[in-house]
Amino acid sequence: MSTHTPVVLAVANQKGGVAKTTTVASIGAALAELGQRVLLVDLDPQACLTFSLGIDPEDLDVSVHQVLTAGLAATEVIIETEEGVDVLPATIELARAEADLLTRTGREHVIKSVLEQLAEDLADDEDGPYDWVLLDCPPSLGVLTVAALTAADGVLIPLQCETLSHRGVGQLLDTVHDVRRFTNRGLEVWGVLPTLYDGRTNHARTVLETISDTYDLEVVEPPIPKTIKFAEAPAAGRSILATSRSSKGAKAYREVAANLVARAARPKPRRSAKKKRA
Repeated sequence: MSTHTPVVLAVANQKGGVAKTTTVASIGAALAELGQRVLLVDLDPQACLTFSLGIDPEDLDVSVHQVLTAGLAATEVIIETEEGVDVLPATIELARAEADLLTRTGREHVIKSVLEQLAEDLADDEDGPYDWVLLDCPPSLGVLTVAALTAADGVLIPLQCETLSHRGVGQLLDTVHDVRRFTNRGLEVWGVLPTLYDGRTNHARTVLETISDTYDLEVVEPPIPKTIKFAEAPAAGRSILATSRSSKGAKAYREVAANLVARAARPKPRRSAKKKRA
């Protein structure tokens, strides 16, 4: 029986419009190109990730909602896509999950439990277990985002290079701090990924430098350029890596994916078990 465990990466930012879903779909496709087996989990009730991968949420009888709230096996819901990645899709039903989970004991661990059970279910699968699980978090800091952070090894923060877009980063980092204290001591912030980046403007470059200095966060390279090609991809039900393979955006996400693979291979920092005496 395989003991392989996937790298679980939460992609989170409670501010909408920062290319979070595009980032999940594109990094997932780029990892698949590198020969990785990838599962994308849509945790946003708007189901943008599901739709962008060519799946109509309205055609689905079951989704991640039933997996999280009714105990349905993830293997019954996972869909293979033309991108070479699998997706655990969402529907608008997921909007009820916050309320359904709110009164449950251990709600923070619900996604972690699902992924652990999935690893067991796939232990003898001919395709083997997943190498990566990317969690597309909803644009909020509610139950589902906390559960995603509790399940994750790391969190990646897509960030539009505009002054207003990084006002919520401090709140997200506060949530990460709380998750570290109470439910997932091993959670690491992998860094911020600059998106919708226009390097021709001094403003974009200044914001990028400010983010790094203000929050002492690693900036994941390269920045993802602003391009109309990203808007065209979801309408085709594919990622930009399929619809515009040689575009600057596709090349940037391939580089990011390669850098994330290298990041995952880094030895984890040792944490001292000793507590300082007061």
